[in-house]
Amino acid sequence: MLSMIEKNDLTSGSPLKKIITFSLPLVSGNVFQQFYTLIDSFIISHFLGINALAAVGAFYPLSFLILGFIQGCCIGFSIPLAQSIGRKDNVATKQDLLSGTIICCVLICIMTPSMIFSAQPLLTLLHTPERILTITTIFTIISFAGIPANILYNYSASLLRSFGDSTHPFHFLVFSLFLNIGLALTFILLFHLGLNGVALATVISETVAGLLNLYYYIHHTTFPKIKISRQYLNYQSLIHVSTIGFPMGAEYSVSAIGAILMQNAINILGTDAIAAQSAGDKIRQFFTLPMESLGMGIATYMAQNFGAHDKKRISQGLLDGSLIQLSWSIVSLLLVWLLKKPLITLVLGVSHGHVYNLAENYLVTISFFFIIHGLLMIFRNTLQGLGHSMVAILSGFGELIGRLFASILATLSFGYVAICYANQLAWGISLVYCCYMVWKILSTDHQLNK
Repeated sequence: MLSMIEKNDLTSGSPLKKIITFSLPLVSGNVFQQFYTLIDSFIISHFLGINALAAVGAFYPLSFLILGFIQGCCIGFSIPLAQSIGRKDNVATKQDLLSGTIICCVLICIMTPSMIFSAQPLLTLLHTPERILTITTIFTIISFAGIPANILYNYSASLLRSFGDSTHPFHFLVFSLFLNIGLALTFILLFHLGLNGVALATVISETVAGLLNLYYYIHHTTFPKIKISRQYLNYQSLIHVSTIGFPMGAEYSVSAIGAILMQNAINILGTDAIAAQSAGDKIRQFFTLPMESLGMGIATYMAQNFGAHDKKRISQGLLDGSLIQLSWSIVSLLLVWLLKKPLITLVLGVSHGHVYNLAENYLVTISFFFIIHGLLMIFRNTLQGLGHSMVAILSGFGELIGRLFASILATLSFGYVAICYANQLAWGISLVYCCYMVWKILSTDHQLNK
């Protein structure tokens, strides 16, 4: 029988308490990460200028597409592991652990060189303005050179969370964020590396966070260790981990294609629109990333309870998670209205003007629809936790359709107004699909209805 720390077992105790306790470090970590993003934007806009901030904004869709794919895969690779833990199956747990590790190594070898060489063609395809193309390209290449660090961090953190430990990844993340800020300032002010120093600081700090996760995992006696042997090198486990992990990453990427199409429309609108939307979206993420963090917690919670075949706890988790998201969306709306001016000023470095007004319009408009995003994170991650990653991919197509439609409107006659409503439309279409599929699966899954 698998040894586990009782407090980290998500298959027993109050579902609401377990979800909150497990998700709180995830939420806190993303809040700190978003604080870093705001500080990072402040550093870039104040020390490097609006063009540098626009360059980071132009890179974001590629980050969403490629790094989002990696994050989705790494989380997905840990879903079968969490299910095995829920079943208390020691052999399957070690098999899934080894399978995920092998696949991550293959992913590093394939994606790192291919994305480095694809950086400039992709940015050119996105109609990145000529005035920022060079700095955006170099920034992108450095970021993609850090793909091994990104995989190391995301997979090691996902391993710990699969066993119910979300606290230590949070501690290591916070440390790495402070390190990131210090390194960015050092590279900019002392070594005069400009935007390249910002990218380099991120790669180094992410490497450190991943190594800390790995060191803790290896030296903690509770967790099973990775063993390369015929007993644990299992072909079926490799297939199972792949069929859940890669579709989960693809779902992130399909959503990102919509973001890329939208970024293309924004790029056509000009540098002011790029900087404004980038600033507004960075602030938006400060409020929606906690919702996404809760969704990550829900995925692990659902995976463990699916492994334990406990439909009642799954249903209760859906309800509790939705109530948490509703509460946070109301708080977020109030905070946006109270703090919008200082937040936008912090990111842009200006408190008035055309770019400021565009950023304010974007942020205020999207804040009324936070609840749609929150519920989407609950139902989509429920699908993933139940092992239906292929089904979840189609929710990404819903987001793609929404952003594609908004992008077309933006390039025709509605301009920046359409950009302000693009995400809401994408979230709504995807949410309707996810709600239906969760209801259908819970009604028909024989393992849960025994």
